[in-house]
Amino acid sequence: MRVTSDFFVTALVRRIFAENGFAAIQKKGAPEAGAIFIAVDRLDGTYDFYGPAPQAMFMDQPQGRLFEQILEKVPRSDITARLESEARMDPDYWMVEVDSEAGKIDLPLAEEEAEKAPDPFFKF
Repeated sequence: MRVTSDFFVTALVRRIFAENGFAAIQKKGAPEAGAIFIAVDRLDGTYDFYGPAPQAMFMDQPQGRLFEQILEKVPRSDITARLESEARMDPDYWMVEVDSEAGKIDLPLAEEEAEKAPDPFFKF
């Protein structure tokens, strides 16, 4: 069972604070199933941007939420433009901003899940 967006975001922010980091909820979306986007402020004027991984990427549905890196080392204006586009399709998204000088954030990434699973097209 997948946790609600509200629960996931709250747990993420608390975990980051528990690790002596800083995170802030910039926009609250639909509590049950709003898409979650995360901007990582590298504290050098650039940002990394993560969003939900497309579900079509998986043969088996993952039990939790998976993310993909959408943008890397971009100015804030690129993220703002991307979120404006997202809001036209789905205005109920969540936006979390995290400070991380090295750009590191512990998120469940789709590419890591894909590496764990064997390729179903090349089974012998």
